[in-house]
Amino acid sequence: MKVLAALVASAIVIGLFGGQALQSGHSGENVSFQGYVEGDFVYVAPSDAERIAELHVEAGSFVNEGDVLFQMSTSLLDNKRAEASARIAQAEATLGNLEASVSRPEQISALQAGVERAKAGLELSQNDYSRHSALFEKGVISKALLERVAMARSRDIATVKEAERHVAAARISGRSSEIDAARAALQEAKIQRDELDIRIARQRVVAPVSGVVQEVVFRAGEMVNAGQPVLTLLPPENRSVRFFVSEASLSQVKLGERVTIKSESGDRVFGGVVYYMAPREEYAPPVIFDSADRKHLFFKVCARLEGRAEALALGQPLSVSLMTDGRRAVASR
Repeated sequence: MKVLAALVASAIVIGLFGGQALQSGHSGENVSFQGYVEGDFVYVAPSDAERIAELHVEAGSFVNEGDVLFQMSTSLLDNKRAEASARIAQAEATLGNLEASVSRPEQISALQAGVERAKAGLELSQNDYSRHSALFEKGVISKALLERVAMARSRDIATVKEAERHVAAARISGRSSEIDAARAALQEAKIQRDELDIRIARQRVVAPVSGVVQEVVFRAGEMVNAGQPVLTLLPPENRSVRFFVSEASLSQVKLGERVTIKSESGDRVFGGVVYYMAPREEYAPPVIFDSADRKHLFFKVCARLEGRAEALALGQPLSVSLMTDGRRAVASR
């Protein structure tokens, strides 16, 4: 997402460029365009709605890819994982009893206990769904969270039905089908635990790319919805310069063209490559151009900054140059 930091630096830009023409130069000389630095932010958000337990970075910090940014609370997920582990233990015990040819009454009693436990879990998930439905109607929680609660209820309904089928199967002669069902229950419980392990691991959010922390939106102790950004990162390579070209000069600018970028004082020179050209013209932004230029239409052009230019501040005014005699601008790095 483009962040037009020129709004912050508009007073500086007008002071630097006020009264100057939009572009200058004659045939065979450099043609110069006014521009400013902007950035494409990377928004980092949790995958589950939870409370922030720990925040490991502050605005202005540089982080490398893979560094821990923040830790979400895992208390609810830990409880669910403990429940999944208990289901695995129960499924393993049931399967072991079947394979050991335990007497029929003890076998049925163990399976019936599983039915009661599954029903208790279903009652909990049904109450949870009713509570979240009311919160969703009031706009307190997201639809994604309600859908996860609904899926949990559907899962528990299926678990009850499966446990009841196991009891019914135990009363039927023949043990092969019973053993197959127990093995399936064990496999299902292990899958659920593995899924929870993945969700718990994701609560420890790491930097997807290297860059500078631009803004921290939430702090430790605050509740965050799934997909809601906690902080923003700006990778060095995501800085670019935006400038505007008149229709008369548009033919001189090409995608992939190298440009020379200078600071206002002209003592710092950087390189860049044009990666975007607007398909239609627009009015020049008043924060950059003086009153004599605002009435004209121009084409927006963006060039990706290279080398030392990646450290330029957002909103910093710059001068972008290219050659008009057919040669490509060679930028120093």
